[in-house]
This record gives sequence, C-alpha cells and structure tokens, in this order.
Amino acid sequence: MPDGPEHDEELELTSPLVPLFVITNGRALPPDHEYEHTTLVTAAAEDGPGAAHTLSPEAGQVMDLVADGFLSVAEVAGHTHLPLGIVRILLAQLEEDGLILVRRPIPRAERVDRELVSAVLEGLKNRFGA
Repeated sequence: MPDGPEHDEELELTSPLVPLFVITNGRALPPDHEYEHTTLVTAAAEDGPGAAHTLSPEAGQVMDLVADGFLSVAEVAGHTHLPLGIVRILLAQLEEDGLILVRRPIPRAERVDRELVSAVLEGLKNRFGA
C-alpha cells in the first residue's frame, strides 16, 4: 500500500462518492422504475411510527417532504440537495415498500388525423346545424 501524496489524492477523489453509495445501500435503479423530472410523488396512507424508524435519514427527509401533498421528483431533489439519480433510487425503494404513491406524467397526445376531425365537425354541423 503506497504512503505518498498520490495515495492521499486518490482518497480525496473517491471520498465524496462514498456517502451516495451508502445512502442507496448499494442499490441501482430497478429497470421497471422510470421517474421523469415531472413525476409526482406523495406519501401513502399513514403506516404508523414503526415504518419511519426503519428509514434512512435521507429517505425520512423525502417522506417528510411529500407528507403534505404531491411534489415532483425534481422538487424533491432540489429540497434534499441530493443528485437526481440518488433521489430516484430512494423513491423506487419507498414505492416498493408501499410508503409513497407515484403519479406518472400524462404522455403527450399523438397527432390527430385532421381529415377525421374535419369530417366529425362537418357531421356535427350537418346534424345540429351551425
């Protein structure tokens, strides 16, 4: 094990990453959990104080934030000062435990067929007069 300035620099570069790894317990975001910036989250029905004692401090902070209503994933990340990826992993963990409810954003509407809409409008005009 080298004991020189190179070894000390290596420790400094990796030390900020360790807390983020610890916060997520080494977990990665499961593939079936996609949280966009605008996904809304809120706390589920009260599970009693027992559930809060088993949460990490960061997960508890997230639960406190979403206890009063819906917040977007981006807002949760902003309030907690945690990276968006870490917040997504925490939210996936909380959702799996049934502690939060997630409202995914409504997908953008597909382009409508203008001819079909025009035909419907023309039919309504003929039927009801306009």
